[in-house]
Amino acid sequence: MVRAATLLLGLLAAPVGPETVDLGRHGRIDLSTFECRDINRSTMVQRVCYDAAQRALLVAVRGNYQHYCGVPLATFDALMNAPSMGIFVNRVLRIAGADGRYACPT
Repeated sequence: MVRAATLLLGLLAAPVGPETVDLGRHGRIDLSTFECRDINRSTMVQRVCYDAAQRALLVAVRGNYQHYCGVPLATFDALMNAPSMGIFVNRVLRIAGADGRYACPT
C-alpha cells in the first residue's frame, strides 16, 4: 500500500510539460496546438495529429511520425474517413510529399 501511494505521489508531483514528437533530424514538434487522435482501425497508422491553423499534419506510421505541411482540412478529413488509412497515406500524402506539395521547409 505504501509503495502504491509513493508511486501515485511521484506521478502527481512529476512536472507536466507539453507533449512533443521527435522527428529525428528534423527536430521536435510541440503538439499543444494539434488535435491528436489515436487510431485503432488501421494496421499501419497509429495516430494522426492535425493543426488546422498551420495546416500541419503528423501521422504515426509503425511508430515513426511523418510530418506534412500545407495540408488542407479537406485532405485531413479524407484521411480520417478513408476506407484504408494506410493506402491513403501511401497514395496521397507520401506521393504529394515527395513532389513537394506537402513537403515541410527545413
